Amino acid sequence: MSRRANMLFALVLAPVLSLVSSGSVIAEEAKRWAVNMPRGVTSVSNAIYDIHMIVFWICVVIGVGVFAVMFYSMYAHRKSRGAVAANFHENTTAEVVWTIIPALILVVMAIPATKTLLEVYDTSEAEMDIKITGYQWKWQYEYLGEDVVYMSELATPESEIYNTAPKGQHYLQEVFEPLVIPVKTKVRFLITSKDVIHSWWVPDFAVKRDAIPGFVNETWTYVDEPGVYRGECAELCGKGHPFMPIVVNVLEKEEYNAWLAEKKVQVAAIRELTKKTFTLEELMVSGEAAYNRSCASCHMVNGEGIPGVFPALKGSAVATGEISKHLDVVVNGVAGTAMQSFGGQLSEIDLAAIITYERNAWGHDTGDVVQPIDVLKFKQGQ
Repeated sequence: MSRRANMLFALVLAPVLSLVSSGSVIAEEAKRWAVNMPRGVTSVSNAIYDIHMIVFWICVVIGVGVFAVMFYSMYAHRKSRGAVAANFHENTTAEVVWTIIPALILVVMAIPATKTLLEVYDTSEAEMDIKITGYQWKWQYEYLGEDVVYMSELATPESEIYNTAPKGQHYLQEVFEPLVIPVKTKVRFLITSKDVIHSWWVPDFAVKRDAIPGFVNETWTYVDEPGVYRGECAELCGKGHPFMPIVVNVLEKEEYNAWLAEKKVQVAAIRELTKKTFTLEELMVSGEAAYNRSCASCHMVNGEGIPGVFPALKGSAVATGEISKHLDVVVNGVAGTAMQSFGGQLSEIDLAAIITYERNAWGHDTGDVVQPIDVLKFKQGQ
């Protein structure tokens, strides 16, 4: 190699090779700038990360080698040096080499990738099952065999969303009811949807599955470290797509058992409260909170909706007309529209409070009171 070629190598290629040899430095910088995928907290996420880095460095080595040959060829065999291009039709040896080497590289990459892929889809021997149902725009978690079902909805206040207050640390990544699972337990998720296609994605678990109406997808996780892990819907599912985050609280097994026992007590208490008669004032207070949590994203806090997209409730025939019609719309939804069924999403107490609130807010003042038992009887067809 000539002196000038050596100089070119020193100036252009040596720094690149130096960076390649300092892989840990690059990895740390990538982590600092958040340009690399997270390693995660599960065996699957770690395996996926390792495969990603193996493939990355193979590509780096190939890229450096190809560009090194290309730059050297352009420099050492340029026309100004009197180089004359060779004239040949084919080279069997070269063709065999550039076919076999890539094939071997693909085999090397395919072995760990296939092993990990089989592990990703192995939901057998799960210790507990949780059904996850996507709604516009919230998640429902059902602990199968435990009689515990609840909705997980965005908790970020509208003041932050509409820039009337400073944004919090976990802006658009906080919920009222996170998913709670125990540490060091294989948990199987059964994922589906009630309306459109959603996607349940928690990067730290390396779990991402589409929630498809009428179809159940399976996936699983086994988390080694307690903590709070966040994700989001990864499928464009409508206007509220940015507002359906996922929060998973992983607890030690003793803490999880205590949480589950308390949750069962709450479920029993809610069932007992269904029989209670509430005052108008009590229903208005709880109804406003439930409305803002579950209805305001479409119909707005002021009840005026979004013209041309979501109808206004303020002054509407539904909110001021027959109570039975109002119950039907809220409980069963409206076919062919964005108004979904809330009968399976909210408790009878929340439904009664919301309907009462809608019939007495925004100047309606009908004086109508809907009790939880009225909602329960409507659901039962009484």
